[in-house]
Amino acid sequence: MIRPQDLLCPRPEGLYCPPGDFYIDPVRPVPRAVITHGHSDHARAGHGAVLATRETLDIMAERYGQGFTAAAQAAAYGEIVDRDGVQVRLAPAGHVLGSAQAVVAWRGLTIAVSGDYKRRRDPTCPAFEPVACDVFVTEATFGLPVFRHPDDGGEIGRLLRSVAQFPERSHLVGAYALGKAQRVIRLIREAGWDRPIYVHGALERLNRLYEAHGVALGPLLPATTTQKTNFAGEIVIGPPSALADRWGRRFPDPVLAFASGWMGVRARARQRGVELPLVISDHADWDELTATAAEISPSELWITHGREEALVRWAELNGLSARALALVGYEDEDDA
Repeated sequence: MIRPQDLLCPRPEGLYCPPGDFYIDPVRPVPRAVITHGHSDHARAGHGAVLATRETLDIMAERYGQGFTAAAQAAAYGEIVDRDGVQVRLAPAGHVLGSAQAVVAWRGLTIAVSGDYKRRRDPTCPAFEPVACDVFVTEATFGLPVFRHPDDGGEIGRLLRSVAQFPERSHLVGAYALGKAQRVIRLIREAGWDRPIYVHGALERLNRLYEAHGVALGPLLPATTTQKTNFAGEIVIGPPSALADRWGRRFPDPVLAFASGWMGVRARARQRGVELPLVISDHADWDELTATAAEISPSELWITHGREEALVRWAELNGLSARALALVGYEDEDDA
């Protein structure tokens, strides 16, 4: 009888598939890798061969250069790729552009590795697709009952109301350069804001990549403080690290905002000096994590990179066999 650990098992490099001889989101260079999405804690350069969606491969090439791997293979969602008798396919994860679950099947056993995911609508990428499987490997970034994210539209509404209330001030929004920034821009557009949005230079290449893949972001202008614009009444988006450095301090009396699931923790907002915390996350919250596990109802639930203990306990109370994988090397800060 085939055991799940015969198909996938944790190693220092990441989740390893012995019969297919490949890793999923390895944290160090390996001969063969399947990459779920383009965030740098999951997608690293230096692998011998990489299988991922076309969008993820383009993101990796943009970030690391065209030589990020010796051999890149693009797979469409649902396409089956054979790796030494192991069938591999990618299913939408709803995290960022090109994000995917890695679904591996071998000798009648199927394991779905979620990568990072969320269940909410995202105008920049396809929605998460539940996959019937024997083992579901889920992230647990927000794996505590205290994390219940509010409606995204309501958070964008708070931003636009603040802009209207303080027309003499600029609004600086911290948002991770890949995924969060583009999602926030699209949500602002959907809320009716058709004026230019100013962006930090670190976002420009990824913004162009998103638009090349059909995600319309509307008029964007560079947020350079050498120009005559004083940015009063304007929305400016930049990576979180830039808001506290010299670039961020040049704007006149800005309202500092930050879009992250962690902004639901008041202490984190105060620590960063955030005046307008926006609880907008690209990860599943507690209700989404538990609802997804209940919907898929796998024989086993494997939990990784996050708050594993609470989700393991929830699974036990709900009749699901669960274990924490305790993989290392995955971050959960600014991209959350």
